Amino acid sequence: MNYRFQNLLGAPFRGGNAVITQNTQLISPVGNRVSITDLLKSKTLTLPIQSSSNICRLAVSPNGTFLLTVDDNNRSLFINIPRHVVLHRIKFKYPVYALQFSPDSHLIAVATGKLIQIYRAPGFKKEVFAFELVKTFADCDVKVTALNWSPDSMYLLAGSKDLTVRLFSVDVENTKHKKKPFLFLGHRDSIVGCFFGVDVKNNNRVNKVYTITRDGFISSWRYGEISSNDGNVGEIVGVNSEPDSPGTPDRDGDGTLVKRRKEFDGKDSNLRENKGYLDGVKWELLRKDGFNQLPAKLTACDYHRELDMVVVGFTNGVFGLYQMPDFVCLHLLSISRERITTAVFNEVGNWLAFGCAKLGQLLVWEWRSESYVLKQQGHYFDGNCLAYSADSQLLATGADDNKVKVWTVSSGFCFVTFSEHTNAVTALHFMANNHCLLSASLDGTVRAWDLFRYRNFRTFTTPSSRQFVSLAADQSGEVICAGTLDSFEIFVWSMKTGRLLDVLSGHEGPVHGLMFSNINGVLASSSWDKTVRLWDVYGGKAAVETFSHTHDVLTVVYRPDGKQLASSTLDGQIHFWDPIDGLLMYTIEGRRDIAGGRLMTDRRSAANSSSGKCFTTLCYSADGSYILAGGSSKFICMYDVADQVLLRRFQITHNLSLDGVLDFLNSKNMTQAGPLDLIDDDNSDAEEGVDKQSRRTLGYELPGAMPNRGRPIVRTKCVRIAPTGRSFAAATTEGVLVYSIDESFIFDPSDLDIDVTPEAIDAALNEDQQNRALILSLRLNEDSLIKKCIFAVSPLDVPAVASSIPYRYMQRLIEALSDLLESCPHLEFILRWCQELCKVHGNSIQQNSRNLLPALKSLQKALTRIHQDLADTCSSNEYMLRYLCSLGTKK
Repeated sequence: MNYRFQNLLGAPFRGGNAVITQNTQLISPVGNRVSITDLLKSKTLTLPIQSSSNICRLAVSPNGTFLLTVDDNNRSLFINIPRHVVLHRIKFKYPVYALQFSPDSHLIAVATGKLIQIYRAPGFKKEVFAFELVKTFADCDVKVTALNWSPDSMYLLAGSKDLTVRLFSVDVENTKHKKKPFLFLGHRDSIVGCFFGVDVKNNNRVNKVYTITRDGFISSWRYGEISSNDGNVGEIVGVNSEPDSPGTPDRDGDGTLVKRRKEFDGKDSNLRENKGYLDGVKWELLRKDGFNQLPAKLTACDYHRELDMVVVGFTNGVFGLYQMPDFVCLHLLSISRERITTAVFNEVGNWLAFGCAKLGQLLVWEWRSESYVLKQQGHYFDGNCLAYSADSQLLATGADDNKVKVWTVSSGFCFVTFSEHTNAVTALHFMANNHCLLSASLDGTVRAWDLFRYRNFRTFTTPSSRQFVSLAADQSGEVICAGTLDSFEIFVWSMKTGRLLDVLSGHEGPVHGLMFSNINGVLASSSWDKTVRLWDVYGGKAAVETFSHTHDVLTVVYRPDGKQLASSTLDGQIHFWDPIDGLLMYTIEGRRDIAGGRLMTDRRSAANSSSGKCFTTLCYSADGSYILAGGSSKFICMYDVADQVLLRRFQITHNLSLDGVLDFLNSKNMTQAGPLDLIDDDNSDAEEGVDKQSRRTLGYELPGAMPNRGRPIVRTKCVRIAPTGRSFAAATTEGVLVYSIDESFIFDPSDLDIDVTPEAIDAALNEDQQNRALILSLRLNEDSLIKKCIFAVSPLDVPAVASSIPYRYMQRLIEALSDLLESCPHLEFILRWCQELCKVHGNSIQQNSRNLLPALKSLQKALTRIHQDLADTCSSNEYMLRYLCSLGTKK
């Protein structure tokens, strides 16, 4: 039962900025979590760390060890990336618009409001006050929007909304003497980015500055002359009267400027070596260039110092790559029609990462070969349904954006998207062969997808248009059934011919639950008419049995062995039925367990509210011992079926940016007009926030509805347990959450006494008693010892040892073998073990398949993956294998 959060699918990017560390690790915020994508291994991982609200900014140390995140509530987390733990926490007084580690990793610059604060970067040791504030710059008039460190960590550029860029000298040792910053003037809009340029041939010395503004202009600055006022603000040298025209680098036309720079380098080299080589230096405007994308605004930019390149993104979805300082356009392409939220280089400079928050899109593009390294996009709206494949390797999701996506669970990547549906996808079902996926939609169609050729090979329709909200297929895959929302009927088709076979009528409300029994093929359906009906689909008869309830039935599921039926009702109860005898076995009262937080618009407390206190989705475990239940709440409940007790509650999120997370409203935020959060007094530009029209477009707010500030409501729409029983997935407001027990260790001995110890196991191995050692390790139930004893058995002794293993230890042994198949290189040896176990204990496994089903599914998953890998390897080396075989024949 020790499920832990493993990954988050379906929402690669939701806003903020993305960074690439260690040249191949892409780090991006996903709501209040952080996702790390390995661009070489094509694998994504979501850290099991949650912030209090949506993350708006993040920064990574140059060595890729530490991560600093800041959320919408100005709360910051200092995270150790390799260990996935939070080391320190801090809360800033004002909103943070930019933050960056210094290149030497010793300092952190934070732009909080119109202040620039310099902190010493915390380390690995525990400290009471980990963030030591060493310096504060309060020279800006309005909020600071961009920061950039010099390569030697001595200077800092800061761009502000007051149309200026300031050059600060960061001398943390000298706190008394404060030097005034140099001002870069002449901009016509707020600063989006400011960057130091270096001379690669001269030990990466700073020799230029680039400033980029929101109106789509880039200004190039370089050394001018020494100021006589010892570091105070001087006049800008060389700025033309017309700002839009490029300045001339040599004002006198006879090389006077170059001569003065050489004299400066020779006479004042001591000043440069004494940590002040930019103090007192004036800068002049070299040139000013426009990107020519009006009326679009520039929203994202980045600069690569070694390549001297600039990448920019605009509100119209266009991005440009330019070679500086000559401003040569290398690429000018369009990603979409939506605003580019972030654009960033990797360390080498061959990859560009782009993010679009509105589309949930994340792209990594190699500009030299003009090819995609990564192209991931989550669902535009919340997910409605999901389904596991039979071997638990694939996960399909459907949402209100009319799309069906199929994900690889191990990597967290979406490898195919089907978009033929014209309305919301409401139900999904994987066929037993893993090669076919069924989807039902409100557009009146049920579609069958081929996962080999990635196409829609069959479409099931009705004589008149209907809205389908539930879907089921029998074990053989020959019969397809779908329940409707409007006509209250169940339609039955033939999978081979696509012909409509039957229409089952009798329900008087929407049919939101359908499922076939695995033993006799009886179809169970649930409806809002307060009944659950059983249908003999093959016999063409009407309802065989009807189970009446006192409230609307929201969903129905069969236990995997088909001997029990569970249904959820609107009053928050789960009813368990015996489908053979037609009797009610027992009932679980879950209103108190599922009750979540209160909404911002609620006039009652969460305890007194009647909304959301019911289960809308149910799922049995692979062995039927427990059941998962979710609904319009922040909790997913796990119940023991036999004892009808709550085993555990999973809180899907702590994100305060969602509605329904808090149990109590803060009395400090209450006014005479209602909660302070509901009063719309936001005067920020529509470009920086989400305006009302965008909220309605995203489905967060409806015209005429009570104001919610566009906050989505936390809920769980679908829960499914993997056939292996090792993980489960939940389609929630935050995305598809995947919980797993594969990486957690639990000491759970099965037959322990005083003689069963690790020392006794080692002694048996030393005495060549492999049989006894393996049985002792299975009784102790410690994973490392079991695997050690398995490898201690010689291949010739495997049949004898396998025949002596008692059946009660069979499940643990199969789980250990399936785990070894995933990671062990000794494939033939492990397959020999599996073969002998099936030979010796075949009858016992068949008779007790229900208890061993999760372990057998895990073994099937591992075998299927290895078979696919070997097939791909052999097909790609077909001609080499033929050549080697021909050489062997000749010899």
